Amino acid sequence: MVIPTQTMRVPVEDLTRQWQQIEAEIMEAVRDVLPKGKYTLGPHLAAFEQEFAAYIGSQYGVGIASGTAALHLALLACGVGPGDEVITVPNTYIATIFAISYCGATPVLVDVEPGTFNMAAEQIEAKITPRTKAILPVHLYGQVANMERIVEIARRHNLKVVEDCSHTHGATRHGRKAGTFGDVGCFSLYPTKVLGALGDGGICTTDDPDIHARLRQFRYMGQRTKYNHEIIGYQERLDELQAAMLRVKLRYLPGWIEERQRVAAVYDELLTGLPVETPVVDPANQHVYYMYCIRATNRDALKDYLLAHGIGCYVVYPYLVQETGAYADLGIGRAGFPQAVADLDKILCLPMFPEMTNDEAALVAQTVRDFYGQS
Repeated sequence: MVIPTQTMRVPVEDLTRQWQQIEAEIMEAVRDVLPKGKYTLGPHLAAFEQEFAAYIGSQYGVGIASGTAALHLALLACGVGPGDEVITVPNTYIATIFAISYCGATPVLVDVEPGTFNMAAEQIEAKITPRTKAILPVHLYGQVANMERIVEIARRHNLKVVEDCSHTHGATRHGRKAGTFGDVGCFSLYPTKVLGALGDGGICTTDDPDIHARLRQFRYMGQRTKYNHEIIGYQERLDELQAAMLRVKLRYLPGWIEERQRVAAVYDELLTGLPVETPVVDPANQHVYYMYCIRATNRDALKDYLLAHGIGCYVVYPYLVQETGAYADLGIGRAGFPQAVADLDKILCLPMFPEMTNDEAALVAQTVRDFYGQS
């Protein structure tokens, strides 16, 4: 039984609380944009690109219309095209795979690590062929993959690395932020993300001036100067209004990450001793907890129990990407992905957003304990 969001004792997410915190500043940003009549490629977009790149630690930022488009254009900017192969993981959101297909390339899948949900770097080399053009690691749920190993493999084989950072705004590995390890970092700015727009949005980060130039050309109709369409491009610009609002939200991002970590710490403590596995954090990483995903014994019954008791929760990515109808013709199946398969029946996302109170987190944990008879 699913309880409507408005009757939830603890919703799985609640964007209205964040709106109440920043409403005045957001409306001020909107009032700065609207009277000036410059709604695309304006000064707020240029400023947001610079500010986000500086926050991440990259030389360049390029605002894109969505996270999916950011992945697509990043792959194109790295030279991925028809006949190429891109190595990625099977337990991601389908947009990661669609971006590869949009380029005319073929996704090649490797399994994930036990614990972190991230790409198993030691399996990559066995999947490299003469057609491999890039590696696309996905930093799932809020922590960075083993990028030192992934980049080292890529450099030895002359491959590009495109990071899917949709879950990891501000997450670090050895003090270095997601989006700065590979050739391009790609971020979704969907409203529920760690940094989210008030609509769709995305951004790419890079230190490579040539990739930066190609990204700008691809995102605006293949032109560097107006009406000179040198290559086939796209209308995939982040708009000025979203950029202005994102500039406000970026100032709050470090604090919001700390609040997510606070909620996670409450969960970690209060879920101890239960037949659930709380998020495994690589010691090299700072997790930002875009999602708080547990692995739970008797997951489906736990989910139903939580929902029946007014606790928001959900199963994220319930299928491997090759099991969706769009990729049935790959003929991959489940063989060779034991860890990703093992996770499918156990993953459950508990409520996670910066404005959650400790009391709400404690209520969620207590309801989980009640289910397992460990009050």
